Amino acid sequence: MSVDATTVDSYPEDSAALPTRQHVTGFGFYIYLLSDGILFAALFAAFAVLRGATDGGPDSHALFSARNALIETACLLTSSFTCGIAMLACDRRNRFVTLVGFLVTALLGVMFLTLEVREFSELIDRGAGPDRSAFLSAFFTLVSTHGIHVTCGLLWLSVLLIQFLGRGFTPAMVRRFLCFSLFWHVLDVVWIGIFTFVYLIGGYL
Repeated sequence: MSVDATTVDSYPEDSAALPTRQHVTGFGFYIYLLSDGILFAALFAAFAVLRGATDGGPDSHALFSARNALIETACLLTSSFTCGIAMLACDRRNRFVTLVGFLVTALLGVMFLTLEVREFSELIDRGAGPDRSAFLSAFFTLVSTHGIHVTCGLLWLSVLLIQFLGRGFTPAMVRRFLCFSLFWHVLDVVWIGIFTFVYLIGGYL
């Protein structure tokens, strides 16, 4: 029996039982998100271990601003809401609401990144850069890794919106928007962990 014949015979007769492109893409993307979760779990563990390793420098109680972290959290959670609105509009093929929803999501993401960069700049100006202590190295690594993910998400969304303006609601576009929304919501979940574990428990409790 030839290789081609073996391959064809291995498929079920009912084509409806075959995985669709969306199922395969979704499965692969969930695996990627799982790997990202493992990465952040390792960074959270490193921060927990090194939290007290200040080498005589400032600790989390002396450095972190609840006001700044709260505004960052509000920006990111609101962007998750607008992303959800955009996906609902995408399902209903509402071009205007989809476009506005994702544009507002991008704007809120930019605001979040601006606040984060400003916080990093202020810490470095105060002599609390990532090279000051193991605690600050762990902090900058954890928070900036999340920020890099947000940056990549914004670049990804920019490309998607340009494609969307030219192509409209093709099956590929809807699939890409779905993957982006999953990615963005996972970033929100990770940020809730950072806000709670780093800023609230680390800075005030």
